[in-house]
Amino acid sequence: MKENKNILLAEDDENLGKLLVSYLQAKGFRVELARNGKIAYELFNNTKHHFDLLILDVMMPEMDGFTLGSEVRLLDRQVPLLFLSAKSMKEDKLKGFDVGADDYITKPFSMEELLARIKAILKRAEPHQKNVQEKIHVGKIEYEPELSVLHLEDGVKKLTTKENMLLRLLVQNQNELLDRQAALRAVWGDDNYFNGRSMDVYIAKLRKLLKEDSNIEIMNVHGIGFKLLVKQ
Repeated sequence: MKENKNILLAEDDENLGKLLVSYLQAKGFRVELARNGKIAYELFNNTKHHFDLLILDVMMPEMDGFTLGSEVRLLDRQVPLLFLSAKSMKEDKLKGFDVGADDYITKPFSMEELLARIKAILKRAEPHQKNVQEKIHVGKIEYEPELSVLHLEDGVKKLTTKENMLLRLLVQNQNELLDRQAALRAVWGDDNYFNGRSMDVYIAKLRKLLKEDSNIEIMNVHGIGFKLLVKQ
């Protein structure tokens, strides 16, 4: 495993943050440090960045680690999550794994233990990361999220940035509820009323594009969100 991987570290303790960055950089990793959960989410949601692993402190201002992990999982179900916490209670660990954590480490910890856990997580994640560029089938329709392209009966349809981001979220949460506010924050950056109306317009556009397959439905769950339903 090559160690020139990109890590997003969300840690509000300035001294620990600097220490972790220095140590991981010395081990060959590229590290982006965020001082709170909100900044970390904005960095992760920025299409200019690609991260192979997220290391999230649980107790942070603006947005705690568990909330951040939940928001990240709406955008990406594969990226590995490692939680750091001063709490060793069973309930907290279970909450982390419920969010979708790959591992959970309790402070204080040794740098060697952290490095060993990071290496193990990245090794397990390699098969998923190799498949990022693959085409996805949504019913009978072929979708290439990295190229923002749908292959329809009448040809290739290039999606706009927001159409692609919204469809990607729906596909990643296929047959499950996509929370309306979370989708707004992910695609528009803010869940205000006007952005909500804009999203409804984009949902209508996606319905029109996907209508050639009668087994696909984007269902509106009133006031809560949407479900992309694909009948087998």
